[in-house]
Amino acid sequence: MPDPDDRSQQVDALLNGLPEVLPPPPVCVKLRLAAGLTQQDVADAVGVKRVAVTRWELGQTSPRRPHRENYLRLLKGLAARFPEAATADEGMPTPASEGGSG
Repeated sequence: MPDPDDRSQQVDALLNGLPEVLPPPPVCVKLRLAAGLTQQDVADAVGVKRVAVTRWELGQTSPRRPHRENYLRLLKGLAARFPEAATADEGMPTPASEGGSG
């Protein structure tokens, strides 16, 4: 019978290999607004143009490396400070409920 610790390590390895998922765009907006930040503030901190942040918040595009890691770090920090803004509102679309193939 396999050792439970081995199973735990296998699960951890799977989780560590997965990319971290960004919150839905409306939650990103809520987090930014809760902190009193402008799109320009976020853009300057992450190292992109303001229009990139606009597109991320509209769900038109997603950040790519290295900006993705910086944006995710910012969002995690904001979520820790403003947990009430880190949740999706009821009726807010989620990636699974939005249109697409499948």
